[in-house]
Amino acid sequence: MAEVTAQATIEERQLLKSLNWWDGFVIALCNPGFLIASLGFTLATVGALGSVVLWGISAVVGLLQNWIYSETAAMFPDKPGGIALYAHEGWRRYFNLIGPISAFGYWIGWSVVLSIFGNLIGSLVVAEWLPNSVDTVFFTSPFDVAIGPANLIGIGIVVAVWLFNIFGVKPSLAVGYVTGVLLMIPLAIFIVVPYFTGDWLSSNVTFEDVASNGEFSLFGISMMWLFIMCWSAYGIEVSASFAPEFHDTKRDTALALRSAAAFSLAVYILLPLGLGGVVGTAGDSGAYYVEAFKSIVGNTLGGLAIVSLLASLILSMNSATADGGRALYGIARDDMTIKWLYHLNKYHVPARGMTVDMVVNVGLILLLGASNLAILYMSNIGYVLAHVFALSGFLLLRRDRPDWPRPIKVNPVWVGLAWLLAAFNLILVLFGVTQSDLAAFVGFYEFAGAPLYIGLGVLILSVLLFFYRRVVEDRKPITFRDLDVPTMPNEDQMRMLREEVMPDRPS
Repeated sequence: MAEVTAQATIEERQLLKSLNWWDGFVIALCNPGFLIASLGFTLATVGALGSVVLWGISAVVGLLQNWIYSETAAMFPDKPGGIALYAHEGWRRYFNLIGPISAFGYWIGWSVVLSIFGNLIGSLVVAEWLPNSVDTVFFTSPFDVAIGPANLIGIGIVVAVWLFNIFGVKPSLAVGYVTGVLLMIPLAIFIVVPYFTGDWLSSNVTFEDVASNGEFSLFGISMMWLFIMCWSAYGIEVSASFAPEFHDTKRDTALALRSAAAFSLAVYILLPLGLGGVVGTAGDSGAYYVEAFKSIVGNTLGGLAIVSLLASLILSMNSATADGGRALYGIARDDMTIKWLYHLNKYHVPARGMTVDMVVNVGLILLLGASNLAILYMSNIGYVLAHVFALSGFLLLRRDRPDWPRPIKVNPVWVGLAWLLAAFNLILVLFGVTQSDLAAFVGFYEFAGAPLYIGLGVLILSVLLFFYRRVVEDRKPITFRDLDVPTMPNEDQMRMLREEVMPDRPS
């Protein structure tokens, strides 16, 4: 008898249920790489101690949110695309534009990982192996940003990661396992080794108050960093995007989300403490890592450690392009953007969405160059807003669909926490949007207005594409509320939910 492969049935092809919870954990190992991309900037503006405190707070918030998202992920085992889809389900009976706004905000938050890490890899390669080419400029962008060798290396890496992923989840996951193992080398060097080599100095672990010039307050700088840090610390929710592809949606989704959150919390506290104790303050997102490695383990081992760090950054890009592609596929599947994105290739992956990611990120590198914090600020406007809507969507689903089966049902205390977390994130969004000059100050870039306008432009584009889908492709009238929202799963959804073990007690 032929072996039957369980599948989540969608479109003419299916997302294969081929992942275990530890695969989800490996996918979420991208988050330490996200921390590496921003840590140099926080060390320079708030010091090692300030970095430990702020990154720790942000990681705790990410962990709490992940616990809540395990419930909504298990409620909709047929929906790829991550937390934005849960926001859509909760809000669409009240205001259906929340869906596309959340989805594109979520997508851009993940998509820009490619340009940020492409830039970071390029700067590391130039600092270690091509130091004489640091000042080389090939051309300038429309924003008068110099494009050099590091940027072109970054573009090449973006294209290479795209190629890894369009040939299926298994090849990209194999890359993830190899780079995930290599990630442990730089983490160990920065978190553990300095205490034994004598390179860690307690005198380096201090607050660095760059606001002493009176232009901005330390509180304002800390709030801006908490806003920007969301992009990194909240990324552990990536496992939720793969919920339809886990063998056991209930068990694997919960274990992947929660194990990733616990690991990331430890790294987000220990890495700023360990690295900060070695370098004190730093302002360059690439070169100072090279110097730190060689200071701790010497030139030879330091060079090998840099290779491991590069591999870990590719892991982050790998996870991001997989998640970003699924986000675009998921929102097209749920009628929130153009039908062209609702497509799986013959390897059962959303290659069209991944291709959009690749093109957008090559464009960002060519426009904004190596201004990683500018790219981060731009993307975080929509990404943090998506979390506001996902958390409030969880609350609305609890109220409006009390009888919907919940394979994972968190304790009622999490309802109160969801209110607090949604309010916290909303405050951060409002602060970030209204303080673009402060964002430019902590990010060391000049064009304060452009990232804000690009970030808001992405959200406006999401609404326009939603209208295009409704009017032109679906030939339906534009409405701002969906009045036929189901309160119980349809037959196919119920069949999938019945396959899960549903305990009576809260998780």
